[in-house]
Amino acid sequence: MEIFIIIGILILVIIILSGGWRYASERRLLPCPVWMKWMLDPPFAWMNGRTRRTVEFLDVTPGMQVLDAGCGPGRVALPVAKIVGAAGDVTVMDIQEGMLAEVRKRAKKEGLLNIRYLQGGIGEGKLGKDQYDRIVMVTVLGEIPDRERAMQEIYGALKSDGMLLIEETIRDPHFQRVQTVRDLAGKIGFVEKGWHGSRFNYCILLMKE
Repeated sequence: MEIFIIIGILILVIIILSGGWRYASERRLLPCPVWMKWMLDPPFAWMNGRTRRTVEFLDVTPGMQVLDAGCGPGRVALPVAKIVGAAGDVTVMDIQEGMLAEVRKRAKKEGLLNIRYLQGGIGEGKLGKDQYDRIVMVTVLGEIPDRERAMQEIYGALKSDGMLLIEETIRDPHFQRVQTVRDLAGKIGFVEKGWHGSRFNYCILLMKE
């Protein structure tokens, strides 16, 4: 009986912390801390093929210019860098230097030389215009207080017919419902080109026209 009480208390604490984190992130930027990078990383992601499906849905090809906005430890950026090859490159962007340092370490270990590093937040005006064929945001949108401004910058940074992939999972305390993303994307000018998953775990592909 005691073990069930303890489990119940732990679940309640997690719910309270997640709710508090979500509430606070609506008022200030609260990214996933560097020390929690293991939650964004294999083996957990690879156990259900999540990373593989995300990369496949992004539909990158050799020579493309790709931005991983809010890259974390590089779970998506590294396999994408292998696909675009020497003729392309991947820019990893994160507000935390610790996350970028982790990507550098892993990229060096895998011999990847086509990765660029950009420290900063989405919406701060650090992205150029018409630069990227693909942009990916994995469980990042909900961490940004001014989502509309961030999406406007993403839209401008894409080339004509460029694609933005947004991935969300209910396991993330900043989870964004698919209709919320659709409404925001439509307001900015994106056109939906694809979607897969469920209400609680999904990827949505949006095109700049």
